[in-house]
Parts: sequence; structure tokens; C-alpha cells
Amino acid sequence: MAMEEAAAERGKRLSSRESEEGAGWACSHMGTFAALRPDERGFTWLNASTLWRSRNEILAGLFGDPSGEVRARWVAGQESRGVDPEFRIKPPVKGNFSFLLLGDTGEGDASQYAVVPPMLKAGAGTAFAVIASDVIYPTGSGDEYGPKFFRPYKDYDAPIYAIPGNHDWYDGLGGFMRVFCDAPPLKPKPDRGLRGLLWRRPETIDEALLKEARALRGRPSQQGTQPGPYWVVETDSLLVVGVDTGIRNVIDEGQAAWLRRVSLDPRPKILVTGKPIYVNNTYKPSALAGGGTIDDIVRDPAHRYVAAIGGDVHNYQRYPVRVGDRVIQYVVSGGGGAFMHATHTIDRVDVAGVAEDDFKCYPLRGDSLSYYSHLYARRLRMRWLYLRPREAVCIMSQRIRNEPVRTPEGPVEITARMRWAARLLGSWPWPVRLPVGKANHRFLSELSDWDEPPFFKHFLHASVTPEELTLRCFAVTGCLAQEREPPVEDEVRISLS
Repeated sequence: MAMEEAAAERGKRLSSRESEEGAGWACSHMGTFAALRPDERGFTWLNASTLWRSRNEILAGLFGDPSGEVRARWVAGQESRGVDPEFRIKPPVKGNFSFLLLGDTGEGDASQYAVVPPMLKAGAGTAFAVIASDVIYPTGSGDEYGPKFFRPYKDYDAPIYAIPGNHDWYDGLGGFMRVFCDAPPLKPKPDRGLRGLLWRRPETIDEALLKEARALRGRPSQQGTQPGPYWVVETDSLLVVGVDTGIRNVIDEGQAAWLRRVSLDPRPKILVTGKPIYVNNTYKPSALAGGGTIDDIVRDPAHRYVAAIGGDVHNYQRYPVRVGDRVIQYVVSGGGGAFMHATHTIDRVDVAGVAEDDFKCYPLRGDSLSYYSHLYARRLRMRWLYLRPREAVCIMSQRIRNEPVRTPEGPVEITARMRWAARLLGSWPWPVRLPVGKANHRFLSELSDWDEPPFFKHFLHASVTPEELTLRCFAVTGCLAQEREPPVEDEVRISLS
């Protein structure tokens, strides 16, 4: 633990909160991640085939989401195969241990592979890893797990567990259940009506291809079949409870009943979910079929939840919310590989009594604004849109009405040109703006994606003792310096006693 603490302290001094270099803006050498990629190919949303394959999201919104019913069938199949009915995972850990958490990983491009070297460095000796949401983009196909799961994490020498995101459900969860639960395909069930006619069902998996991919993570130390799409990792000091929010962010009755049972265990707990409860200065808890929300369970003091971590949104946010006489850490962690979602569009934080100075995010709002200004200035060939990092820091400080997290390098005069650029990029409410938010990702994500540093990706490292949980957010820029010495962008210590 002493070496881990020393590395974390060094990481804080190298972070984006300290310098532009720490943010990756002064990247003299690219990291080694480029050599890990199998090829330069990726997917594009601007493709009729991809859009058609991802139609279940739209169909679920128009005609109702069958995820709960389909999930119940997957669970019944697992129970008939003899899995633990409480869906428990018991890793062989005793005493102090640590684990990793990554969210929204599987694009298979440079931004995913850039996470791998620093993750392996910071994750050496961890007991397991968790992927929170959207393991495979765009549509969860089982045949895409080779380059987007097995290959990138082939050198991580511990089991990896996962909860599905909405993109994994575009395949009816077929690929996810085959890979993580070793489940056979579901038998087809008629679904009448237009939804049944149009609904995309699981693809037939090429078993030879999957066997070849599995061999990349074939060591005994890497094995860890999970019982279902939701589960609980049990250790002496902490439970990690993973829930499946499907396509439309609803917990079905069977899963809700299981969650209530699991939550009665007296040990402290972390919730890991496909959808965050607090995000972008708003409160969006998953609904429970039958009434109530998932946060009703998290907030109940008898259940002893100390944190709730959700993926889906591709950045890092942390809201320390006071609930009675305790504080629950609500975290967004979706920066494990997919293209970045903006943080500069988040208003001054005032949700659930959380003060702006208590809120943490990565990338910093100024870096997010500079990133998007650089991206659009280049893509649209409009050089006047570009805001240097120090300019964007000052604009966001004025917009949010706080002292800059990072002191700007040199004097900055904010001009009318900078204000117009910031408005177009969404820093202020404005009728016309360029797409920077999550709502645009289906059709316009290519405009938000690039394959060179800084990437502003991240992963979480959790250290657990019987008395304390320490959560650290490690930044990923893609630069060689940060690859060798991963920066720590945020750290919070949580009492478990």
C-alpha cells in the first residue's frame, strides 16, 4: 500500500489540475498504445447498416422496451443451468485488495487502446476488473469481442466482470451472455406486432472465432465466469453490486427483488450500474418496475451503500451527496474507451446540495471546451473557433463563476471572438450550437472522435481495507509521459467502519 500511495501522490502532481502538460496538451511523444491495435479500422455511425443494426433503441422508445422480459428469460436459463440463485461471485481475496473499474470501453479504436498501458501499470496486482456499460460498440455483436475485449485486455492478469449497457442490448444480449456467462442462445419467442417484426435479435456467433479470441485471455488467473447480467461480488469488507439497466433504464421486477435481498447484507456496498444516478447536474435514477427508483435502495441507511458508479456518459463526474448523517459518492465513469462527452456544458453545480467546489469532473471544463474548439476548428476549417487551453480555462471560470482549477499560464484577455466560439460550442445556452452532447452521438459521434492525444479517457482504481475504500480516477491522455506515470485526477477516501 505504501508504494501505491507514493505513486498516487506523484500522479496528483502530474495531473491536468496542475498544468497544461499534465492535461496532455504538450505531448512530445505519443504512447505505445498504437502498436496494440490490430488494424486502423473502426465502425461509423454514418452508415445505413450500422444504424439499422442499432434500431432496437428507437423501437424500445416507440413500442416499449422488452429488455425486462428478455432478461428474465436469460436469468431463468442460467438458473436452470445451476448458477447460484443469488448471483454471487466470490473472488479468492482476503484482507486488503484492489480492483479496477472501466466504463463504456468497446469501440476498438485508438481511444480504447490508449487506456490499456496505463491501466496495466496502475492495475498491477488488482484482484479483478469491472466494465460498467457498453462493452461492445455499436451493437454488442459476439463476433466483435476479439478486437474490442479479448485483445485489448489480454495482458490484464485477473478476471473481468461486466454489466451490459444499452449498446450490448442491441444484440438482445446474445453476445454479452455468451462471452461473460457462457450461456447458450435463447430459443426464439414470437413477439407480435410491429416491434416483433422489426426487432433485432441476437446474431449467430462464430464459435471458432470466439474460441480463438478467448485464447487471448486464456490463463487460469484470468478466468471468472459470471452468473448473469447482474451480480454481486462478495468480499469480507465490501460488496460490489452490479445491475443491468437494459435499453430504457428500467430495473425489472425480478432484478429489483434480487437487489433488495442483496442489499440487506450488513456489509458496505458499491452499486455499479449502466446508467448514473446523478449526471450533468441532474438527478436521473433508474426506475424500478412496480414503483420507486434504484436510489431508494441506495439511500436506505440499512443497506450501507457508500458509492454508486454509473457508465453511459463518456467522462468522469463525482457528486458527494449528503444523505442524513452520511455522504454517498455518486460517480459517473464512462471514459474507458469511447469518444468523449463534453463537460463544459455542465452548469454551475447546484444539485442535491452539492456545492460547485465539491463537484469534480474530468476532463476539466476548460479542457473540454478547448478540445471541442480544436476539433471543430480543424474539421470545419474555421480557425477562429479554436480556443487555446488557457483561454478556455478563463472563459469557463467566468461562465461557472469560480476560481480556475488550474491557474492559466500567462495573462489572458477574453475577446468577442472567444465568446462567440464558446457560445457555438455550448458553454452558454444559445439557440444555435455545434453538437457536443450525448444526445448527438448516434449520428454525429464522428465529429466528436479523434485518434490522437489528448484523449481525456480515464479509469478508476479502488483500494479496499476493512476500514476504508479509496477511489482514484486515473487520467489517460495517450501521451507517453502520462502512459508511464498515470496522472491522478481525483481521489476520495470513504470510511467503511
